[in-house]
Formats: sequence, structure tokens, C-alpha cells
Amino acid sequence: GQPVVTDAPAPRARGSIASRPTLVTTVDVNAILHNVEHGGKTIVDARAPDRFRGENETIDPVGGHIPGAKNRFFKDNLQADGRFKAPDQLKAELKVAVGDPQDAIMQCGSGVTACHNLLALEVAGMPGAALYPGSWSEWTADPRRAVATGAA
Repeated sequence: GQPVVTDAPAPRARGSIASRPTLVTTVDVNAILHNVEHGGKTIVDARAPDRFRGENETIDPVGGHIPGAKNRFFKDNLQADGRFKAPDQLKAELKVAVGDPQDAIMQCGSGVTACHNLLALEVAGMPGAALYPGSWSEWTADPRRAVATGAA
């Protein structure tokens, strides 16, 4: 019951977007394939442990994880009240899963919660890890890529 307008409105002002360097290094699927075959980097998956083990895949067509990956559920970075744990506690916990962040790649289902682990590393004073933004969704898009199940 409202009027319909078919004319496109003219823009009010021009934007001013400036290109800047990324905040973290990103890697593509070819880097992950190379790492699966030759090693050298620790791949850390931020998804829930049951999804990592391949017991409960709610989004992607295949359950499991990238071969050789470790699991660090992003919610393990938080206290019961939802705030990040103290930097020293995060550092102690993240060293187990990540090791040297300079040699680590964060991933998850689609690249989003991997960023939570990247932020936790920053809070812990452990910068330098890379992000695989394609993550599990991209990895499983090609059925020729290996899939691991169970605990790492």
C-alpha cells in the first residue's frame, strides 16, 4: 500500500576508501596442500572438537579436519563470563596447540572463528600466525583433498 519509486537516487557523496596492508598474513589452499605434503607449519582448527573429529558436521558436506591439524576451539579462549582469559593463561594454553605462532596457520569452517584464535594470540603476546581464510569449506570443496577424522 505504499508508493513505489523506480528512479535510482543519486549518491550523496563520494567515499574515501584507502587500501592498506592486511593485518595478518593469509595463505591459500595451495599453501595448505604443500604443508600437508611437506610439513613445516602447524595448522590450528578453531572449530568445536566434535566437528574437528568429524562426529558432527553441521555446515559442510564432509566431516573431519585437514590432515595434521590441531584443534583449539575458539571458545576455549574465553572465561565463563565471555571475556578473554588473562594473557598469561592464554599464552600457556596456546603454546600447546600453536607452538611458535610464526610457524602457525589458523583456520576453522569458513575463516571467521580462526580470527578469534588470531586475536587470542595477540592478547597473549604471541603475534605472527597466518590465516587460511578458505578454511574447511574450501578444503572440502575438492573431494580429492585428504580428510582426517578423530582426535589429532
